[in-house]
Amino acid sequence: MSANSGKRTTAAGCVLVRPGPGDEPEIVLVHRPRYDDWSLPKGKVRADESLPGCAARETSEETGVAVRLGVPVGRITYPIGGGTKTVYYWRATARRNGRHHPGAEVDAIEWLPVSEALNRITYLDERPLVHRALAQPDTTPLLVVRHAKAMLRTNWSKRDQARPLDERGRRQAAMLVPALEAYGVERLVSSTSTRCVKTLQPYAKTHRLEVEGWTTLSEEQAAQDPRAVSTLMERFAKQTVQSGVPLAICGHRPVLPTMLEAVGVPSRVLKPGAVLVAHLGADAEVVAVEIHKPRI
Repeated sequence: MSANSGKRTTAAGCVLVRPGPGDEPEIVLVHRPRYDDWSLPKGKVRADESLPGCAARETSEETGVAVRLGVPVGRITYPIGGGTKTVYYWRATARRNGRHHPGAEVDAIEWLPVSEALNRITYLDERPLVHRALAQPDTTPLLVVRHAKAMLRTNWSKRDQARPLDERGRRQAAMLVPALEAYGVERLVSSTSTRCVKTLQPYAKTHRLEVEGWTTLSEEQAAQDPRAVSTLMERFAKQTVQSGVPLAICGHRPVLPTMLEAVGVPSRVLKPGAVLVAHLGADAEVVAVEIHKPRI
């Protein structure tokens, strides 16, 4: 069978890291009785689920630990019956520790010093992922979101700032909730335009957060004073790193290049409802960037 034939399965997981009692950090491994193996936590992506959302959900389900994703550390592909499976991995830290409940899929977990974990891991292709995860500095994610699909301007006769999301946009906004949760977002900032605020509202409602509205980020105001957009974004980046609180900011397509360049990310094209994650280091420098397109 050629590498391009057969069924393709996509999954996601984490290298979940915590400080150890000594100088050596620890990572968690899971034991699957069906295969009698020890591996990194992972699982298959559900329909309409983002890869980061899957990585965080599967890790939490298998270990009992609610995680915050950090820098992506790579992917591995291997053959399975009738096709191939590709698994994407992130470095992750614990947001909240829970209790592992043994089950048929995962009957045990163990936190192990890295050196011991590397010897315990059943699959050799997972070892480089661990090394890459440990080589990454601590980062804080800053998420830039392009507002979800809005009603067409030609179908809206009122003030453009009040133009709402359409049905597809409302679904995209709802699907952002697990993606933003995966990065532990605790602060929400938006243009004051309705389509931007409504994009973040499902997450705000779920987590009882306020959406901070800034006219500076509105399409109309940004066109008049792009420098103010840059200054504001630079301030947000510094605040995010200093506080360690992950931030999501929702903006408009014409304003996104200025927003991104202000935090050190070259301009990228984002589709409505897409998320760009900038992982910021200690000096607010960009350590890594990832983009996640909407699934609908």
